[in-house]
Amino acid sequence: MGSRSSRAAVIPDVDSIRRETGFSQACLLRLHHRFRALDRNKKGYLSRMDLQQIGALAVNPLGDRIIDSFFPDGSLQVDFSGFVRVLAHFRPIEEEDTGMRDPKQPEPLNSRMNKLRFAFQLYDLDRDGKISRQEMLQVLRLMVGVQVTEEQLESIADRTVQEADEDGDGAVSFLEFAKSLEKMNIEQKMSIRILK
Repeated sequence: MGSRSSRAAVIPDVDSIRRETGFSQACLLRLHHRFRALDRNKKGYLSRMDLQQIGALAVNPLGDRIIDSFFPDGSLQVDFSGFVRVLAHFRPIEEEDTGMRDPKQPEPLNSRMNKLRFAFQLYDLDRDGKISRQEMLQVLRLMVGVQVTEEQLESIADRTVQEADEDGDGAVSFLEFAKSLEKMNIEQKMSIRILK
């Protein structure tokens, strides 16, 4: 058997991926193994269909929206580095991550602001930079299904947008979204276990 470092050599650009995502070499090896297992046809990339094999996404009401985040700009495939970049948003923020960061370096993918941006894009279905009442309603329908009446959903969507909409334009901007979630601990909610 080879050593961990020799196995890491099979991951293209492993050092830059590690710096960008904050994942340890051991975690990247596990993710690479998971990536290869999902890539059943050994294409070197994943499609939507490959990601739909992930059980946790299949049962998540926002699973399709999360899968969409792997394919920005309408691309049809994601390579390993794109795969781990998305997953890095779910990596817990560790104490050393919040310490003295070089301001010249980009903000970590798992920073509070990047987690908020990721969550925002799950709601901003048309990607116009705003969450409209209709988009809020669509996401609520996905999340609660038939457990709540349409009238109740509309009331919740109206109230949610109204409470967050500080500039009165009838939609929620990213800044308004971030402010409304400030009271919640979004980092804990978005730090899920990505390896099972």
